[in-house]
Amino acid sequence: MSVLLFAIPLLFLFEVWQLVLGERYLGIRQIEGDVDPRTLGLGEFTAFLWSLGILLSWGWMIAMAFERFGRVQALCMLAVSLVGFLLRRSCNLSRVLVILTFEGAIRVGMLMSLVGMAWRQH
Repeated sequence: MSVLLFAIPLLFLFEVWQLVLGERYLGIRQIEGDVDPRTLGLGEFTAFLWSLGILLSWGWMIAMAFERFGRVQALCMLAVSLVGFLLRRSCNLSRVLVILTFEGAIRVGMLMSLVGMAWRQH
């Protein structure tokens, strides 16, 4: 079993945090108020942490894709992230939160699948 599995709790927390931030900056209030989220002023430190989290999670998914244990889940997470990115680039702001929520739910499901597989292994 891979040592990469120990990062799952951090990735789970990051996914939840990402959903909270997504709701804050792209949520119903902003859509109803016709507010552009780029004008809300995301703090520099928050933007740094969010970007770092995204880069680290992508790095983790790519590293897991080369492991025997959890390869399918990692490839699924990579595919969902890539498709979500492509969809978000081609839709309006009101749909971005929906896409982010589906992406996050699928990635959390894949992380829970990995936890379940690891639990059954030991």
